[in-house]
Amino acid sequence: MLLIITQVDITSLKYVALLVISVVIHYKLPSRFRILYLVILSCGFIANLNVYLPLYLIFYVCINFYLGLKISTLKWGKLFFYIGIILNLSQLLIIRYASFAIDPLLVFFGSGFKLSLISEIILPIGISYYTLQGIGYLINVRMGWEKAEVNFLQFSLYIIFFPKFLSGPIERSNHFLKQVKDLKEFNENNITIGLRIILIGLFKKIVIANQLSPYVVNTFNNINSVPDDTLWLIMMIQPLYLYFDFSGYTDIAVGSAKLFGIDLLPNFNRPFFSKNMTIFWKRFHISLSSWFNDYVFRQLSFKLRRWGVLATLTGLLITWILFGIWHGAGWTFMLLGFLQALVIAYEFFTKKWRAYLFSKIPDKLGLWIGRISTYLFFSAALTFFFAPDMTSVTAFFKKLMHLNFRIPLDGISTYPFMLIIYIPLFWIIELLQEDYDHLYLGLVEKIRGNKKGRLLRWSLYSIILTALIIEGFKNQQFIYANF
Repeated sequence: MLLIITQVDITSLKYVALLVISVVIHYKLPSRFRILYLVILSCGFIANLNVYLPLYLIFYVCINFYLGLKISTLKWGKLFFYIGIILNLSQLLIIRYASFAIDPLLVFFGSGFKLSLISEIILPIGISYYTLQGIGYLINVRMGWEKAEVNFLQFSLYIIFFPKFLSGPIERSNHFLKQVKDLKEFNENNITIGLRIILIGLFKKIVIANQLSPYVVNTFNNINSVPDDTLWLIMMIQPLYLYFDFSGYTDIAVGSAKLFGIDLLPNFNRPFFSKNMTIFWKRFHISLSSWFNDYVFRQLSFKLRRWGVLATLTGLLITWILFGIWHGAGWTFMLLGFLQALVIAYEFFTKKWRAYLFSKIPDKLGLWIGRISTYLFFSAALTFFFAPDMTSVTAFFKKLMHLNFRIPLDGISTYPFMLIIYIPLFWIIELLQEDYDHLYLGLVEKIRGNKKGRLLRWSLYSIILTALIIEGFKNQQFIYANF
């Protein structure tokens, strides 16, 4: 356990070593001690990020555990429910958004106190994730969708389980808690699947995302020095960087949990093969978009149902602006959410017209027009995600208008030439899964079913490991760790 005290990054060899040792200990322990062990392990992992954070999390867990019991047992349940929602949102506002929403008000009224100083003591690591998990649990209990959890250790693990703590997936209590009530015994298949998912996640993050990172990050560090045509290429790269970075983390988290016999919610399902943005957000960051759909949009639409069509519009607007604000305190994130609301509203109200229009052209052509349009819109929208402020956003789009019709390679290094192979390879695999699933499943069966297939599989594992060793297990932060 002493390994936890030193800084452990999820893509580092230290994390791999910690994971291997932790899994061995987990299955050696009697089953009645495993939940306690995972809670202690998770607290240790979090303490390596910030020593004060586990203490705050114990307080947070106690409050939500207590409120869950009160909501389900007392006639004052509704009052305790609202207290719980207010407390959860208040601590998120104070720790995460004080510098944007509260400090300016204090300055306006002549106070020299900065509430954001609290976030320097209690770092807002993972707060956007565990807050939604806490709120989701209270709503489930209040609505009668699940019973209040009576086991404190199991509820604690739901909030702080270390593989998902930094950047999700955002778990649902009725999905996670029923698993930890009956933790699985050692299963070789779980270990094999978990290690395979982790390996793919490390490859996505270290070999692909880390090589794309300098182009996107450096662009917004000094946007005026970037050639105009190059920005078109940067814009096209933005979705790839975000996808391989975030899905890489998700794979590592899902694979790590699988080693302990726990299945986390999926977060990605071939999003770049979506034919519109409505479908895209059912496939990209699924745990977050589905959370906002279930707990915000549906609830708002139901309460405002007398408004008719306006209920849908209002629900979309509020949901997606909150979705944007969840990502960060700033106008760029609010506008990012607003843009998603606009395009999804457009798709909702033009559904019949678009269906008629696309019926006039071949199905495959219509499908690919939708996919390309969706990718282009998301590419442009991500400018609001990566840009530090609205000045940078304005400068970015102004420079895009200065077309010289040259191949935009100025300022682009030829170093990551292997990305030209790696990224299309991932896309080909996902295309087979999406459009030619019978062919894909047949290929998988052949690979599994004979010696040549096993040789090919282990050759691929060897190539991935070699690429990881060449690139090095570098400590480079995941994008979504900021949220």
